[in-house]
Amino acid sequence: LKRSEMYGKYLLQKRAMKKEARKKRAIEAAALGEDAEKPKQTQKTLDNTREYEETVVKEDDQEVIADEAEDEFAQYFSDVKRPKLCITTRPRPSGELFLFIQDLLQMIPNSYFYPRKSFTVKEMVEECKTKDFTHLIVLSEKSKLCNGMIISHLPTGPTAFFKVSNVVPGHLIPDHGTKTSHIPELNLNGFSTRLGHRTGRFFGSLFPHNAQFQGRQVVTFHNQRDYVFVRHHRYVFEEGKQVDKEKGYKKTKARLQELGPRFTLKMRWLQEGTFDTQFGEYEWIHKRKE
Repeated sequence: LKRSEMYGKYLLQKRAMKKEARKKRAIEAAALGEDAEKPKQTQKTLDNTREYEETVVKEDDQEVIADEAEDEFAQYFSDVKRPKLCITTRPRPSGELFLFIQDLLQMIPNSYFYPRKSFTVKEMVEECKTKDFTHLIVLSEKSKLCNGMIISHLPTGPTAFFKVSNVVPGHLIPDHGTKTSHIPELNLNGFSTRLGHRTGRFFGSLFPHNAQFQGRQVVTFHNQRDYVFVRHHRYVFEEGKQVDKEKGYKKTKARLQELGPRFTLKMRWLQEGTFDTQFGEYEWIHKRKE
């Protein structure tokens, strides 16, 4: 009872503060007059009310620029080296997981599927090294839904584990388009911290950096509140309804057509070297707030 009374008082106090703020704004507006521009209220969101992150990297940070020029992914971004991916699953995968694998194979160029059989992840890593693969992706699932993804960069690492959620196969997306074999453009958005830079470059190393623009395909990794939203689109140009009076023909408008798949990633750990959960050293581990 005491707790409910305190919460009721808090709500009354909050309403009173809002009412007082509205009165203050009305008085200020009346003093400025009708012709004066009214100051716009900025809507509070989770992003603009988030505490400042000290590890945000500035664009002109020479230390970070020098590190990234010599890291494991530099050759991919300079297009000196092209990635070659091996995708596999947990032992005895369900049929639904293969629908997601099919979408990944169509989204990521130069990727191949190999059945897991009875091999361990460490044995798969060694086998991929002999076949000149640059990355190994291992998918896990629960209740016939993909719920985990290990990405290991070969031959020296690093290795990351991501929780996977909200998977929507391409054929279930309304008005989805058909993928082509063109190499897509890559959009890495929101990777602003030091860890974000490393994660974004990890994702960037999965794709060749010689995009074929005639395909008009874009793969987006959008980082927001430590969740990475993955989307695959094609941008389409259509004839609009508005007419350009000077040139005498209808204006062209652009829109996005989603190709799929659609899924969300959340990194749980980042490890130095290839997959080794027993003796490997971790660069970063997600810790739950207590």
